[in-house]
Amino acid sequence: MNINATLILQSIAMMIFVWFCMKFIWPPLLKAMDERREKIADGLAASDRAEKELAAAKVKADEEIRQARDKAGEIVDQANQRHSQILEQAKDDAVSEKKRQVAAAESEIGLAANQAREELRTSVASLAVLGASRILEKEIDAEAHRELLDKLIKEI
Repeated sequence: MNINATLILQSIAMMIFVWFCMKFIWPPLLKAMDERREKIADGLAASDRAEKELAAAKVKADEEIRQARDKAGEIVDQANQRHSQILEQAKDDAVSEKKRQVAAAESEIGLAANQAREELRTSVASLAVLGASRILEKEIDAEAHRELLDKLIKEI
């Protein structure tokens, strides 16, 4: 064969091979590459969405932590206020109980003092009557009178 025919036949064979590759081999390769490209793009998009969701979750978690801290602070403040109220109430109750007990003691002291005065009055009266009866029983001079009064005072 001559070189021209060989060259032409090789060119035709090459064209058939290129056509065959373009018709049967190339489309599945392109399809596989496109599918792979789509999977990579979907993976990158999912990664971006996940990063955004993670950032949003962090913001939400920080907000909830802040709210929890605020609420805990409020609870502590309320507990402190209640503690102060209880202390004030206890102080007021203690003061009123003290006043009541002091008033009761003063009342008892007053009653005891009045009773002692009454007893003293009756004792003085009986002693005065006794002293008068002794003086009236016998007539004595001023010196004896004074001695009887001194003795009476010592008895009192």
